[in-house]
Order: sequence, then C-alpha cells, then structure tokens
Amino acid sequence: MSEAVIQVAQLKLGYGDRCVLKEASFSIGKGEIVGIIGCNGAGKSTLLKTIRGLLPKQGGSVSYFGKPLEEYQDKELATKIAYLQQHVELGFGYTGKDIVMAGRYPYMKWWERESDADERLALACMKYTGTADLADRPVNEVSGGQKQRILIAKVLAQQTPIIFLDEPTTGLDMVYQEEIFRFAKALAAQGKTVLMVVHELNLASKYCSRILLLGEGTLLADGTPQEVFTEKLLSRAYKADIKVEHDLVNGNLHISTRVSEAAKLRGAELLRQICGN
Repeated sequence: MSEAVIQVAQLKLGYGDRCVLKEASFSIGKGEIVGIIGCNGAGKSTLLKTIRGLLPKQGGSVSYFGKPLEEYQDKELATKIAYLQQHVELGFGYTGKDIVMAGRYPYMKWWERESDADERLALACMKYTGTADLADRPVNEVSGGQKQRILIAKVLAQQTPIIFLDEPTTGLDMVYQEEIFRFAKALAAQGKTVLMVVHELNLASKYCSRILLLGEGTLLADGTPQEVFTEKLLSRAYKADIKVEHDLVNGNLHISTRVSEAAKLRGAELLRQICGN
C-alpha cells in the first residue's frame, strides 16, 4: 500500500456514554476506494462522522497525512476532505451551480467572491457529472438522482485528496447507483482516496478495492472484497444466513440471503392470518 493518507488507531466512538464501536484501527493509502459495510446500527455513519471530526471520539487517534486531526483548523481540513453527508437539505432558491460553487469556499477569504476560474471549474465538474443543464435550475425542482450528481459535482469542485461519501446511493434506482460507484472508482484512479458507507454489497464487491466490515461493536474484518465477502464473516456481521456466489464468467460476487424452509412456513402461516385466510 502507498503511504498512509488516513491513519486510525484504537478508535472508540459513540454518543455520550454509549459506545458504538471500539478498538478500530486501520490505515488507508492514496488511490484506494474503501467501502464501510455492516448491519443497521453497526456504526458506519458514526465512524465516518467521527474520523471527519463532526463527532467527538471517545478514545484513540485519527491522523491525516501524519498530522493529528485535532491540529487541523476547520478550513484547512475542508481542503483535505470533501464530505457528502447521508441526508443533505438544500434550501429553496439555490440553483445547481450555487450548490457546486459552495465547494470552492474553503479556498476563499471571507471578503472574496468566486473568481472566473472557480466558475469554470464548477461548470467543468457539472459537465463531468452530467448536470451542466441543471446549472440554472432550482435544486428543489430536480430528481433525487440529479441532486446526488449535483452534490458529487460539489465534492469534485472542492478539489480535496480525500472524499467521504455516506450512503451516496440511498433512494436511487440501479442506474444511478452504479453511476455513483463508477464516479468513485474513476476518482480513485486519479489518486483520490475515497471512503464510502455502502449498503449495496454487490456493487461494493464490484467497485471497492477494500472493505471495512463492522459488527459486534468492532472492526470485524479489513481486506479485499474477496477476503471479506465470505459467507462466514457476512453471516456473523449481519446475523443472517448469507449466501455468496462467484460468477465464473466475469469474476463478480453475488451476495444474497438464504431463508430456511421453517422460516418460510412460519411466514406463510402468519400471512394467512393477516389476510384472513
């Protein structure tokens, strides 16, 4: 692996006195696309927020480029990490270009306005994400997929070496979902370090170079998709019977759940009661 861009050691995190995740240690290098996976409540988004400095950690250390998180000023950190949150509320009246231009604010003094170069960069980012035709459209009038692509353009305009994406494909159809993953992989190929919370395990296995699997209050596994996506590990983390199949033609993994015959019979009986049959 290349020189570490992100270093996390013995991290403990949670809310107040409640610990969600402990003893998490990992290093991430330049050009990696790392998927954070785990069942609901495992601490995926909490981990991302904590290492970004949005939530106080309960213990351990986080460093970027060898410098502790605590030594970064907010604006300096914003030139290192672009963060697309899970739920982004966009106010009325803002156009697509307004949102993307906001990605340039970390580089501006408080008295400065956006330059022509900033505007050219913002429009280039919108062209790349296929949203140039939405530059003058109010963001409250665009679809969910269009809004996500506008937000990806904002992340690109921020021009940071590290990108955090928290469930960027939630609520999107399969075309937009795969498009977001392709964007992430292309960014990693350009040397960006991408860390993303994902639920779509089949897409994560296809596009991520590395997987962090959370479960049982800790980091259960850290490795390539082939190393982490095993029936034993996934079944343990998700507390379900997970099936992993290998496509011999394209090499992709297909991940699904198994349902026992006893569970099927119980479900059928309950459904008959519910439906009055």
